[in-house]
Amino acid sequence: MLQQVNGHSSGSDAQGGGSLRKDLQKFLSGEAPLHQLDDLTKVNPVTLETVLRCLQARYAADTFYTNAGCTLVALNPFKPIPQLYSTALMREYHAAPQPQKLKPHIFTVGEQTYRNVKSLIEPVNQSIIVSGESGAGKTWTSRCLMKFYAVVAASPTSWESHKIAERIEQRILNSNPVMEAFGNACTLRNNNSSRFGKFIQLQLNRAQQMTGAAVQTYLLEKTRVACQASSERNFHIFYQVLAGLLHLGNIRFADSEDEAQPCQLMGDAKCEDRVGACVSGFDHTPREQGTPHLEKG
Repeated sequence: MLQQVNGHSSGSDAQGGGSLRKDLQKFLSGEAPLHQLDDLTKVNPVTLETVLRCLQARYAADTFYTNAGCTLVALNPFKPIPQLYSTALMREYHAAPQPQKLKPHIFTVGEQTYRNVKSLIEPVNQSIIVSGESGAGKTWTSRCLMKFYAVVAASPTSWESHKIAERIEQRILNSNPVMEAFGNACTLRNNNSSRFGKFIQLQLNRAQQMTGAAVQTYLLEKTRVACQASSERNFHIFYQVLAGLLHLGNIRFADSEDEAQPCQLMGDAKCEDRVGACVSGFDHTPREQGTPHLEKG
């Protein structure tokens, strides 16, 4: 144990601390650039500072994935990078003899999981856990995995199999706005924060082709319905109901002579509609790959 004598450290731990600081300085001033370390297990010594310095250097070099042993650390770039998730890159990781030797990527995790299913004779379940802070990019990561499996878990020679995989992927993605309306809310850290957990199950046949999917929700933050923290909001659905449904009851339409043509709004109905949308705070601007969100106000 570290002992204190007249305000000074003594004992073997004190000597160990000095050695650790020397190792830390040697590592940070080393010749090898930190952004080239693609696995945090290569960091020596492993301390909070060295790990964060490594991730910071890789982030500055637009490298957003880093291995940590059998775990993948993903950083949110907060900007669109289309080439990082292209179909060509998906096929490159899928066709690689050893995808783990390529640069760290979410596709490496997806491909390894897919190969684990294919390499076993009996059907075996595989799970990928996506966790992190609010705004870390969990929803986006899940979507990337869905797109990856829609590409690789389809027969390359069967147009019908490919369309089935695409249709399953699209149905899950189309369900996101509805699920997020009931399970997402505006918080201090994220205007579209997921306040629930989601389990997506992809179903494969004996040929490892995608044939179906199921989505389950859990751990819904029900207390938010009755009470929210200061400057935070309730679930999106309540504001959307106010803007899509309740204010429509105040709108009046003029009679139309031609039933095939749309009815025109009467008088101040347009003004009432604008005020209603403003009061509800609903913003139709797409956010995070097409998901509607609520702005503070």
